[in-house]
Amino acid sequence: MSERYDCTECKDSLYGQKYILREEYPYCIRCYETLFSSSCEMCKKLISCTSKDLSFKNCHWHSECFLCSSCSRSLVDKPFATKNNLLMCTDCYANEYSSKCHACLKTIMPGTKKMEHKGNSWHETCFICKFCQQTIGTKSFVKKDGNNYCLGCYEKLFALQCVHCKKPITTGGVSYHDQPWHKECFVCCGCKMQLAGQRFTSRDDSTYCLECFCNLFAKKCAHCTNPISGLGGSKYISFEDRQWHNDCFNCQKCNSSMVGRGFLMFKNDILCPDC
Repeated sequence: MSERYDCTECKDSLYGQKYILREEYPYCIRCYETLFSSSCEMCKKLISCTSKDLSFKNCHWHSECFLCSSCSRSLVDKPFATKNNLLMCTDCYANEYSSKCHACLKTIMPGTKKMEHKGNSWHETCFICKFCQQTIGTKSFVKKDGNNYCLGCYEKLFALQCVHCKKPITTGGVSYHDQPWHKECFVCCGCKMQLAGQRFTSRDDSTYCLECFCNLFAKKCAHCTNPISGLGGSKYISFEDRQWHNDCFNCQKCNSSMVGRGFLMFKNDILCPDC
């Protein structure tokens, strides 16, 4: 007596019947379709073993149901797009949803590369410099008066030139005496520290930070020998070619402040009348 060969699910004999193997287990057609076949997204009917099953993102269709949701043309072996889980041919999708090129005003077809900036879109070949007409692509550019310029052309046409290095200023410029500077070029003539955002002063058209200016040009206090800047409203005392900080102008004996008082000079010392 020969060994039985039955359906794994319903146990009906498969001798003389069509069947399908799945992971080495045999199933009759009815059980296989019930257990493993998918339902069509379009007609909701089961996709039989004898029908072509088209799948996209875990969804399935009969080949005859794989249609554009707008114009109903078949999408089999054709490019397509999806919107809100609906299939669309590229023509219908482009007409309803695709961006229009800001330059040529034509539709930017799905699947083609496009460039975007501040809500506008371009075909890659339409995104060009207004002056040199070369494609900009992913390179840096500057927008001026509604036109796009590559950096090289923008600098030639519009950018200010630094009075120090004579090169174009594209970002981070500083204006001093109505002249443009790069931030990195506007420095102290003494220590070369950048002066943008710092307190500074000038002498003979040269700029200095306060520390360098005081060290180079300020008079020294006759008492503490530190520079007297006189900047920012700071007060000092001057007498017979000598200067003192207000805080340093004290009686040499009793150390009382002499500011606003009478005083005597004795052998270069400041003395109050009492001393």
